[in-house]
Amino acid sequence: MLQVARLAPSMLHDATERVVEFLFGQFNDDGGCKDRSGTSDLYYTVFGLEALDALRAEIPVDSVLSYLQQFEDGRDLDLVHVTCLARCWASMPHKSLDERIRKGMLARIEDFRTADGAYNETPADGGSIYHSFLALGACQDLRSELPASHKLTDCFEALETADGAYANETALPFGTTPVTAAAATVLRYLQRPVPPKLGQWLLAQCRSEGGFLAMPQAPYPDLLSTATALHALSGIHVSFEPVKEPCLNFLDSLWTGRAFCGHWADDEVDVEYTYYALLALGHLSL
Repeated sequence: MLQVARLAPSMLHDATERVVEFLFGQFNDDGGCKDRSGTSDLYYTVFGLEALDALRAEIPVDSVLSYLQQFEDGRDLDLVHVTCLARCWASMPHKSLDERIRKGMLARIEDFRTADGAYNETPADGGSIYHSFLALGACQDLRSELPASHKLTDCFEALETADGAYANETALPFGTTPVTAAAATVLRYLQRPVPPKLGQWLLAQCRSEGGFLAMPQAPYPDLLSTATALHALSGIHVSFEPVKEPCLNFLDSLWTGRAFCGHWADDEVDVEYTYYALLALGHLSL
């Protein structure tokens, strides 16, 4: 994702400096990035670090290191936040991470392993595609092979929906775009077959005026769904050439002059959606 997001400046041109200024303003004095309430949060810090890296801007390493060190090995964090901690450490200079902390994070991630071989915030609920995607990425960030990776996708068949997509819960009758995109990415990485209908389902979520819906029933498209759909389609080599121009128009409609909003009903910029805009722009520049 980061490699593609690094292409965004070719679309932003002179606006790149304004985005960088916005991103620096999202870091609190403690080294973490602001959530929508202004509080530092590991989840948002991931996007701040990734976005600065994508724009080749200098990361405030010293303050970020101080912020990360307070979490130690993440033993008190949920799965989402311990994987975010791993991603943040991957943005730090080489050898910044103590080996004891690295091993502790890997052990904490395994606390969320489900009986079917996948991962979930509550392991008793069975595997979740989203959480499995996060766990796989975190192991990569921590320079480790995911244990028993051949079992990771055993739960995917049960989570495939009748419309050819994927959901995080077996009770859902329809798929969602971010989860389907995550499934495509995991399957591709593990060299498993990607169902042929998956790519066409993702393309069908793009509205004629641009932007991808989170699910077929969604009232309007959003940046998260757009960026993840484009990334997944690129990864499985399904062309989205016909929707490039409409998607660029969609991104332009969310641009505030310094950052991006998440969707048409959202009037607040944040670091997460601005990163997803960079990822989408990178794919649309190719």
